[in-house]
Amino acid sequence: MSAPAPVIGIDFGTSNSAVASVAGRELAQMVPLEGAATTIPTAVFFDTEDHRTHFGREAIALYLAGTEGRLMRSLKSLLGSSLMQDQTEIGNQRVSFEDIIALFLAELAARVDRQLGARPARVVLGRPVHFVDDDPARDREAEATLRRAARSAGLGEVGFQYEPIAAAFDYERRITRESLVLIVDIGGGTSDFTVVRLGPERMAKADRAGDVLATTGVHIGGTDFDQRLSIECVMPHFGFRHIGPQGREVPSRTFFDLSSWHLINWLYAPRALRQVQELRVNYLDTRLHDRLMRVLEDRQGHRIASEVEDAKIRTSMMKGDEGIDLSFAEPRLDALLTASDMDRHLAAPLDSVLACAGDCVSRAGLRGDQLDAIYLTGGSSALRPFQGALRQAFPGTDVIEGDLFGGVAAGLAYTAAGTLPPG
Repeated sequence: MSAPAPVIGIDFGTSNSAVASVAGRELAQMVPLEGAATTIPTAVFFDTEDHRTHFGREAIALYLAGTEGRLMRSLKSLLGSSLMQDQTEIGNQRVSFEDIIALFLAELAARVDRQLGARPARVVLGRPVHFVDDDPARDREAEATLRRAARSAGLGEVGFQYEPIAAAFDYERRITRESLVLIVDIGGGTSDFTVVRLGPERMAKADRAGDVLATTGVHIGGTDFDQRLSIECVMPHFGFRHIGPQGREVPSRTFFDLSSWHLINWLYAPRALRQVQELRVNYLDTRLHDRLMRVLEDRQGHRIASEVEDAKIRTSMMKGDEGIDLSFAEPRLDALLTASDMDRHLAAPLDSVLACAGDCVSRAGLRGDQLDAIYLTGGSSALRPFQGALRQAFPGTDVIEGDLFGGVAAGLAYTAAGTLPPG
């Protein structure tokens, strides 16, 4: 008897992506995507030196090494926006952002095919509870765009499942008794929540719709935390909130764009560079403007974003002060990120995230103390200020840190296997 064809779940993330496969009734297995690594940064680099396209860690490394080309990150953040069908210049060609997403998904599919040795029988893609907050029409268009990109990538007809629901059904395989669980999925671009009834005896049910008591989501995630920290701790070194000779602050839009992964590339266009050059008259200390122009002319914006992200992770893990290297803008220049900076600057977005979590529990008809557990997935759920605020909001409830980078993909694979209905 031939082995059953594998089915896969794809967690296409804002910052990182992962794929899991299931064959028959086996447990889901993570698929190596970049060497032995089972996650790959959602990054595409168009190399204008060798005219090749690179992906993942290789893409970021080439860009940071100074190779000439164009780095694209946080593409998922554009889904549902008016920018998605816009075209950008890659080499001598005009390419839409939807096409770039399709290119990344096609590369994922090719790597999966090589690892599994067979085309998957079915594919389920994850999606956030809301691609776009408070706009159902744009949210539907975002899913339709991702579906078209998947089809263009050769994935065929795909199903979709909410990412926190996928994480819930992966976690279910680790518990021994029936439980009411709040699933918390904090990714790069969104924070999603599900209250779900889980248990060993429920896994065999064909229809699990009644076990999902509530879902909520908000378009705030790790890249938003990075942006806030960059704005407050780094951008003042380039003129943010700098008071100019007319007694007014330097216009701030450039700093917000330079702090947003998916907007940085726009600042390198000739027109944008001219507009930033014209800001010089707004600076009393023109050294700050020199730094800003050097960053943009040398295309170092993504390096700043990467340095801030790394400092955030180190500060969260070590609970100490971390330097942010800015020497590429000026020799010996750096910024400082402290644990207290993290707490202060992230308080507002974390309040919104926690309010969304509380709303999910309320919509489920429950109080916080009626939950048996809170299960964390998504890389940004490891953030120390977030976990501290979550424990304060739900005192006495066990907080369980799950598979932060693989849980969603595994749950999507179970959905693809037919053990769970697609959302």
